[in-house]
Amino acid sequence: MLMIRLSNIRIRIKNINAENENEVLKNIILEKLRIKEKDLFSFRISKKSTDARKKAEIYLVYTLDAEVSNEERVLSKNQSNDIFPAPSLIRPRIRFGNEKLHFRPVVVGMGPTGIFAALNLAINGYRPIVLERGEDVDSRTEKINAFWNGGKLDTESNVQFGEGGAGTFSDGKLTTLINDPRCSLVLEEFVNAGAPQEILYKSKPHIGTDLLRSVVKNLRKTIIAYGGDVRFRSRVTDFIIRDGKITGIEINGEEILDCNVVILAIGHSARDTFEVLSNKGVEMCRKPFSIGVRIEHPQEVIDRAQYGKYAGNAMLGAADYKLAYHADNGRSAYTFCMCPGGYVVAAASEERQVVTNGMSEFKRDGANANSALLVSVGPEDFPGQHPLAGVEFQRKWEQLAFQLGGSDYRAPVQLIEDFLNDRTSTGFGSVRPTYKPGVSFAPIKDCLPKYVIETMKKAIVYFDTKIKGFAMPDGILTGVETRSSSPVRILRDTDCISNIKGLYPAGEGAGYAGGIMSSAVDGLKASEKVMEKYSPLK
Repeated sequence: MLMIRLSNIRIRIKNINAENENEVLKNIILEKLRIKEKDLFSFRISKKSTDARKKAEIYLVYTLDAEVSNEERVLSKNQSNDIFPAPSLIRPRIRFGNEKLHFRPVVVGMGPTGIFAALNLAINGYRPIVLERGEDVDSRTEKINAFWNGGKLDTESNVQFGEGGAGTFSDGKLTTLINDPRCSLVLEEFVNAGAPQEILYKSKPHIGTDLLRSVVKNLRKTIIAYGGDVRFRSRVTDFIIRDGKITGIEINGEEILDCNVVILAIGHSARDTFEVLSNKGVEMCRKPFSIGVRIEHPQEVIDRAQYGKYAGNAMLGAADYKLAYHADNGRSAYTFCMCPGGYVVAAASEERQVVTNGMSEFKRDGANANSALLVSVGPEDFPGQHPLAGVEFQRKWEQLAFQLGGSDYRAPVQLIEDFLNDRTSTGFGSVRPTYKPGVSFAPIKDCLPKYVIETMKKAIVYFDTKIKGFAMPDGILTGVETRSSSPVRILRDTDCISNIKGLYPAGEGAGYAGGIMSSAVDGLKASEKVMEKYSPLK
């Protein structure tokens, strides 16, 4: 049945709450379409966002889809730019190829790219084999919690490696700058796997790391139900290449798996795999990324800055921000992966290195807000021309942070005021750090390049003019964040194939995505290219 879309519905925040939301929206539909209640069969929220540009009067902005009686007649008598037929979800049409697969396709990595590539292949009869170097999400969570509480770092099962990828231990953000119809398909699959329905319509959807763990498990079960296999603790240690084609892969240095199609869905931290690929002649190049710190404030400070007197309103939730600054030295600084009500987490994947990231649970009810505060870096900053020079650049600052923190995975921290005035901090104020295994007071300037420090200082002062309290004296900087995106790009053609035939680099690790949504979409694209070339397995 045709649905009618009503857009640009603006409601003052003071006039709506969780209890009366459905009733308020229903009455607006009846009024705008000029119909009786008996003629409204159902409705759903298609999009929901917040307009907080004027703190004195904040609005919730809705787009609604309504199922009504005599929809064509209703449309004809309501001629408006804000009332029109709701578009239907367009699924990319898959043109299956005729070439025969001699072996089951292999997906290397089980982050968003690998999950959605494997899911698409499995649903369409290709019975993929998924190889994940880390552990299943439950075992992985135990290892991570043990490390955060002072235990040993498992270099194969950590925040970077394991079922769900690095995004599983983040905020579970599903925002993206890409405009691709596959985004809707990804959201639908997340909901089918247990994610909250609201991600389908919220302008800034997120799942939260607590719920995402169950979601990725359910996605794995779906892959298996459709004939796929998932193998954990299966690190790819070599690629067998003959006559410019992939013919097999080595697993854990001992097992050879024959294959002629490999979707390479490794994450941005698979440095050893990058090295193997480079040595095998897989074409790749250095890629810009960003480095910096995590910055923490009380969440209530951010709420007041963004929502004024409406801070704490349940319909608004914990406030976020996204800021950018362009310095006169040519560098850009920006906030990234902002986690309202979240935590700064230890995200190392190699020994004797400190790496930070941010994480929030679905309710975002932690005391602190945190965000990456990053500065752009590029190949001109890296030590040499080798494709993996960016990896060595990352390692340098991660190792310095490890030493500066005390050489036991504590992270170096500094209060904002002390950072701006080149003083080593000696005590905390109103903000307490959330990073585990712990922190040590140390000058952040000793574990980041001078140009990054200079740019961050200017950015903090500038951001305080946008978010009141951003430069609060006792806010906390925790170093270092270096894994903002992949330091390399594995080259591929328009069919997503590298210079090695049968090897399909995809997602964030390959340099073609940034975040859960764009990574998942790129996994779908790569799997579609495989299906366009090869026929399903019988």
